Amino acid sequence: MLPALLTTVFFSISVVCANRSAKLLGGTEANFWRLACATAMLAVWAYIWGEGVGGNSFYLFLLSGIIGVGADVFLFQTLPRLGSRLSLLVVQCGSAVFAAAVEWLWLSTRLTGWQMVACLVILVGVAVALAPGKHLNLSRQTITVGIFFGLLAAFGNGFGAVLSRKAYEVAALAHQNIDAGTAGFQRLIGGLLVAGVTLLIVRRHSVLAQFIEPDPPRLPNKEKWRRAWPWVLANSFAGQTLGVSCYQWALKTTPTGMVLAIVSITPIVVIPFACWIEGEKIEARSVTGGIIAVLGAILLVFVRTHKL
Repeated sequence: MLPALLTTVFFSISVVCANRSAKLLGGTEANFWRLACATAMLAVWAYIWGEGVGGNSFYLFLLSGIIGVGADVFLFQTLPRLGSRLSLLVVQCGSAVFAAAVEWLWLSTRLTGWQMVACLVILVGVAVALAPGKHLNLSRQTITVGIFFGLLAAFGNGFGAVLSRKAYEVAALAHQNIDAGTAGFQRLIGGLLVAGVTLLIVRRHSVLAQFIEPDPPRLPNKEKWRRAWPWVLANSFAGQTLGVSCYQWALKTTPTGMVLAIVSITPIVVIPFACWIEGEKIEARSVTGGIIAVLGAILLVFVRTHKL
């Protein structure tokens, strides 16, 4: 449970940094550079202390990154249609459900009754904290398309996590010990590939203009990068370096459905960081949902420790 909890903390810090860098560079470019920096950081670890791109499981980790990180493309289609709260609700909660279902059907990994109850409590807490406070003034078509893209993002995120679990199984059968840093590096290669292709498409093809975020502030290029780089590096280090490493560590030892249920707390854990760094106000509903989700995480730790 510890690596999954650490993942939520690092991902929460990363979200705040990502928001700052995206405002300066635009979402697609900021996403590419955070992945590029994180890949370089983890490459140092992987080639000095790890396995680099070695191991029988490399192609599965690569595919996990392509699918899991590639799902961010669909997330960016969900956000402008449903807004951040409802988008995170669909993606975060959906990822845990899809991961548990795929792992059950493919890897025959089943959760106990109490573990499913604990996961459900966590997801209820996330839903309470993130549910929109007022009715969305959106057309039925917009909502339908937004939910469709959100579910695609959730499926990609969940399926990518299950592929990482499968990759660890393949490595174990070959008597190879792939550490979390190496697994994160191999997975980020696939994610960087997707981000690079997406960036090229955004820059070259106006027919795919729906993938382009609103224009960032018009700053001189040198000044823009001077202000953006600290946030890009912080985002890379907290999220895609430390966060992804802890995420892979968690997947190595814990069923995917349980890991993603805990990681789904990320939008709640981010609240104090957003309040501190960005000055956002904390709503009573967010605190209530956070308490419910934390109680679910405590229950999940308890039933796993006592094998209930």
